[in-house]
Amino acid sequence: ASFFFVIGLARPQIGARLKETNRKGAEIMIALDVSNSMLAEDYSPNRLERAKLAISRLVDKLHGDRIGLIVFAGQSFVQLPITTDYVSAKIFLNSINTESVPVQGTAIGEAINTAMRSFSAQSEKSRAIIIITDGENHEDDPVAAATQAAEMGVRVFTIGVGSPEGKPIPMDGELLKDKEGNIVVTRLDETVLQDVARAGKGVYVRAGNSEFGLNPILDDIRRME
Repeated sequence: ASFFFVIGLARPQIGARLKETNRKGAEIMIALDVSNSMLAEDYSPNRLERAKLAISRLVDKLHGDRIGLIVFAGQSFVQLPITTDYVSAKIFLNSINTESVPVQGTAIGEAINTAMRSFSAQSEKSRAIIIITDGENHEDDPVAAATQAAEMGVRVFTIGVGSPEGKPIPMDGELLKDKEGNIVVTRLDETVLQDVARAGKGVYVRAGNSEFGLNPILDDIRRME
């Protein structure tokens, strides 16, 4: 009797209970260029892997923010819908490679439009898109897409990956060549990325080896309403 009396005082409970909580944070859609030019070795080991490492470190710094991943080349796809599940974000991030998008190119404008459709219905403020790309061979109108995003209250940030002098592209143990047999050199196109950031009321950052550029952008996003 004493035993069950003690158990009763402990008030054991079973089942589930629904609880509402208020979260404060931004919604961040990261659009990552996965075209072949991202295999250039301006960074160690290459542009794409360096960008993935920087995104992974950014995820570690998020608290209450929601993040989504978009991969793009000639087309764009949602790799990870907007979420606070940071563990899943890292899992999806690790699976990204240059074969994630079958069509080559750099459709930055389409990536912005895909990101705009990917925000949650609840978010109205503190929404941001971060484009990570070398900006080369863009084939649509990213400035118009960024302008439209800004008009809807979404800021567009850009990070330029690469070097203006350019690097060749390793492919299957060799260097990528054009139809005439010349080695293809991929160069960072900062002009278009600066124009996109300006139109999207964001900022442009050139990625460095030590500071990739996501940290100052995150600080800027934190200052949003």
